Parts: sequence; C-alpha cells; structure tokens
Amino acid sequence: MGYFEDVQRAVRRIPRGKVATYGSVARSAGYPGTARQVAWALRGASGLGLPWQRVLGRGGRILLPGEAGLHQRFLLELEGIRFKNGRADLSRHEYIFSQRPS
Repeated sequence: MGYFEDVQRAVRRIPRGKVATYGSVARSAGYPGTARQVAWALRGASGLGLPWQRVLGRGGRILLPGEAGLHQRFLLELEGIRFKNGRADLSRHEYIFSQRPS
C-alpha cells in the first residue's frame, strides 16, 4: 500500500463521536512527522466515504477556512462532538489509536 491508502485506512478507524489530529493519523499510518501530508491525502475524501471531518489540527482546531470549516464543525456536532473555546474537546472525544494494524 501507499501513503494515501495507509492514511485513509487510519482515518476509517476513527469511530463516530471521536476525533483525531493530523499528527496522530500520520503516526498511526506509519508516517510520523507528516501531518501536513495527511491533510493533502484527505483532500476530496468526502467522495470516498471517509469520515474526513473527524481529523483536526493540533489541540482540536478546525483548520479549514470559511464555509468548509463551518461545515466540518456542523458534521462533528451532529456526531455529538462538543467544542470549548472553538476547539473540539479532546479530553472527551479524542480517539487514541491502538497499535498500527498489519
């Protein structure tokens, strides 16, 4: 498998009502230090049926600008994600990846 497929497989593991950061997705996929590339790999992911909205920036921040960011927050709130001071409440909703699947 390649980078995009590994990232997509990691994102599919994030359950409804949980979120992960770009960095934790990168580590789970086996590519630590590539958080920015995770964002690139998820471009257009909604057409693939990936739960792209569950991936956030460090500290639970939505990084998408304007309407796209508002749409992401709306989707997360539909899943029960709560926000504090404009950030997803990671203490309550962060998904901790277990060991990388083989």
